[in-house]
Amino acid sequence: METVDLFIIGGGINGAGIARDAAGRGLSVILCEKDDLAQGTSSRSGKLVHGGLRYLEYYEFRLVREALIEREVLLASAPHIIWPMRFVLPHSPDDRPAWLVRLGLFLYDHLGGRKRLPGTRTLDLRRDPEGAPIKPQYTRGFEYSDCWVDDARLVVLNALDAAERGAQILTRTACTSARREGGLWRVEMTDTRTGLRRNVMARAVVNAGGPWVNDIIGRVTGTNSRRTVRLVKGSHIIVPKFWEGAQAYLVQNHDKRVIFINPYEGDKALIGTTDIPYDGAAEQVRADEAEIDYLLAAVNRYFTQTLHRSDVLESFSGVRPLYDDGAGNPSAVTRDYVFDLDTTGGAPLLNIFGGKITTFRKLAEHAIQRLAPHFPGMKGDWTAQGLLPGGALPEGDPALFMADLAARFPWLPRDLAKHYTRLYGSRTPLLIDSAQSLADLGARFGPLLTEAEVRYLARHEWAETAEDILWRRSKHRLHMTPAEQTAFAHWFAASDMAKSA
Repeated sequence: METVDLFIIGGGINGAGIARDAAGRGLSVILCEKDDLAQGTSSRSGKLVHGGLRYLEYYEFRLVREALIEREVLLASAPHIIWPMRFVLPHSPDDRPAWLVRLGLFLYDHLGGRKRLPGTRTLDLRRDPEGAPIKPQYTRGFEYSDCWVDDARLVVLNALDAAERGAQILTRTACTSARREGGLWRVEMTDTRTGLRRNVMARAVVNAGGPWVNDIIGRVTGTNSRRTVRLVKGSHIIVPKFWEGAQAYLVQNHDKRVIFINPYEGDKALIGTTDIPYDGAAEQVRADEAEIDYLLAAVNRYFTQTLHRSDVLESFSGVRPLYDDGAGNPSAVTRDYVFDLDTTGGAPLLNIFGGKITTFRKLAEHAIQRLAPHFPGMKGDWTAQGLLPGGALPEGDPALFMADLAARFPWLPRDLAKHYTRLYGSRTPLLIDSAQSLADLGARFGPLLTEAEVRYLARHEWAETAEDILWRRSKHRLHMTPAEQTAFAHWFAASDMAKSA
């Protein structure tokens, strides 16, 4: 029976980040995910790499500082899927006072040793162009920096880097049992497509189950923990973009919650998020009508263009597994992460509670450090300087890379070159492969989806269904008609790339 150093349960951002870190240190790794990579919480975020401006109100200074430092580390590691974004905060005197906002932004600019991103500036919304879509009663605003990220691709790229460093990434494979045996873990997995079972031995197990972390502790490993997660539902809506410019907006609602209004996929806007206690099954979470109304009302409070329910193109919801610190207000629950290392019986089990996308790399580094005594020959920390797959752009600049693509593949249309750059970065030539013309990329299923991209995703990124391709590996679904989506799903199901259940 195969024996590995580390067995990781969960293919979200924390599990994929730990797999990458561990594989890069020379450990043998298996990551087991019952669904697709990032199918749960990690593809349903607000898609930001940010320090968490509002966490300053809850005195989360350590978390904010770590997140601000990580913001620039991640920007350098994956400039194709992470890029700077400016956020405009119209000030309402009915909510937080201006001095408090200024203080928070001053701390935000200086707490994390900002180097690459521009600092805060004050806006006159009556004159500055960023104020054009804002109602005239809001005359003052602030603008600050954070970063955008394609969250699901961030997960996939971590898994891809882990795999290229020797890790086994097993999607649609459920971990059904893990029990200590002879100083090791005996782990049983079941392929959810075929029902086939497989057993391996592992020197350590990491539980990165996110919303399912406590279920894994009890049902899968048969252990206990005094810690638990608190499930908080966060919903987003997607509408047509209704302002000019690349800037995003951050508005304060009447209940003091902040709502992000971000440019999305060129001609759309992503609006969120809500914060609601949730006690249902994480896989069944949906945005309800009350949440959609809440988000629309927050936008309509500030913007001259009124949004209606009919403007909502899509909605999605995710369950954030926050470490339960006893806070009564869901918005006040810490976004920090906590480890529970169980060494009863010898072989370690590391349970992970909480965390956020921005700090995943540091969480992974800390997780491996906690396990270091069990792997004395392991290599040291490395990911702070490591590029993610596709991140090797000239000077970290997507525009320079696109210029290189244009010179190398003069037949490639600019919109396709931009799409490939933003999703695949320096791996784009691997996708284009031997194609010497647009026709060589194969069938066209939507405005930018070609057969070559589909084959790349199936071959290199564990894409097995139409949804994997149209929603998590890309956002083609937002640019295709229902008829195009249906036609593609039928074509893919019948192709040699689809794996039958």
